[in-house]
Amino acid sequence: MSENNFQEIWKESLNQLREQYKQENRENEFKLWFNLEYVSDEQNIITAAVASDFMRESMVKRGNIEIIKNKIKEICGAEIEINFQIKNSSVTSEKKSNENEKISEKSEKTKTSEKVSAEKNQENEKTEFFKHPDLDENFMFETFVPGDNNMYAYQASMAAAKNPGSIYSPILLYGGSGLGKTHLMESIGNYIYNEKRGKIKLLYLSAEALLNEFTLSLTTKTTQKFKNKYRNLDVFLLDDIHFLQGKNALQEEVFYIFDALNQKHAQMVFTCDRPISELKGINERLQTRFSNGIRIDMQPPNYETRKAILLKKMALMNKNISNEIIDFIAANIESNVRDLEGSFKKVIGYEEFMIETGKKITLEIVKQLLQEQINSSSIGNISIEAIQKVVADYYNISFSDIKGKKQTKKIVFPRHVAIYIAREITENSFTEIGSEFGGKDHSTMMTSYKKIDNLIKTDATLNNAIKSMIKEIKSKK
Repeated sequence: MSENNFQEIWKESLNQLREQYKQENRENEFKLWFNLEYVSDEQNIITAAVASDFMRESMVKRGNIEIIKNKIKEICGAEIEINFQIKNSSVTSEKKSNENEKISEKSEKTKTSEKVSAEKNQENEKTEFFKHPDLDENFMFETFVPGDNNMYAYQASMAAAKNPGSIYSPILLYGGSGLGKTHLMESIGNYIYNEKRGKIKLLYLSAEALLNEFTLSLTTKTTQKFKNKYRNLDVFLLDDIHFLQGKNALQEEVFYIFDALNQKHAQMVFTCDRPISELKGINERLQTRFSNGIRIDMQPPNYETRKAILLKKMALMNKNISNEIIDFIAANIESNVRDLEGSFKKVIGYEEFMIETGKKITLEIVKQLLQEQINSSSIGNISIEAIQKVVADYYNISFSDIKGKKQTKKIVFPRHVAIYIAREITENSFTEIGSEFGGKDHSTMMTSYKKIDNLIKTDATLNNAIKSMIKEIKSKK
């Protein structure tokens, strides 16, 4: 305990804040978001107990911890920091004593057990999971939920894992963020590395990390070491190859890595946020290499798959959330798996807090809790048709004209605007957008997009008009 003894100051600070919130008719808010208990203090650091990590993070994000610190400074003039511990997470002295007795007391029975265990080490090794240091062990085929949107990606990835270096190499998984590309890529790596009992040269990294390593090799004049490392792999997993755009020297090296690994029948897997044809600044021969393998478009999961993902996540976390709440989350978080799982974890964290207060989480609470995520998720599910209709109405042209092939100035400009908006607020690729505008190719879509993108930088009126149309499109959603 410090000489300052902040316990009484802590109590007084919270009492004053409680009164302040009470006068503002926000007492319930105070009870919820200032739910901390004083534990101890030392050298101007107060340790407080909170119900869960979720509550700690929420209080910090809301600024409530800063409010407490400022109130303490107002009362006593001291600058303090607040450390946290989770309630009931500390071990009691009695429990510690019992544990120490168990450790010090090594009976003959324990020694015998250890001997038997040692004799079985070799047998146990057969069932031990071999973890690669760069791979996430949670990314396994067993934890991936395949649906109509990604069944081919799942099956191809499984085939590559079971027969590395076969016809399923290279694999290119492409699509928007959070759709499971990295999960499948690392699942392939985990499966192969475990099957080979760790006796395999496997590397997983992002294209950005590869650039950093390549640049370092140039700086330290160790390029040959770099080449030997990557051209002799058995499995090469490279994430986010769109980062290679414009990196000409690195592209050259990746080309030679690709060829070397292809010749030795190594397994290669790449991920990208868009089709290869839409990448800019990638040299033609490397683009050809990426295009020659298995290319798989990852799509957002449908409702049934989203619900299956939540049910599996609930089982893995050993939680019990009502079917009503599961249905609500699955129906409303439509953008991608990452957002879906993030929303579910938020609900779980809040549910743990509710248990601490002796209450149950309800659907109404979940609706309020996920309001921001639901609004954000809905943006990714706006249809191109809805965009075309709003833009056509704004410019007083027909819906059929904006979709069609007429090239009059009155129609072409609004069409460019619709294409620009479609690319900005949906997850669709240029190729997918082109199919909704009379089957135009991706290069035509890119040209239309660039025209508007350049114009709004200098034309404030157009910029405001587009913002107004986007607002209307989202409100209709």
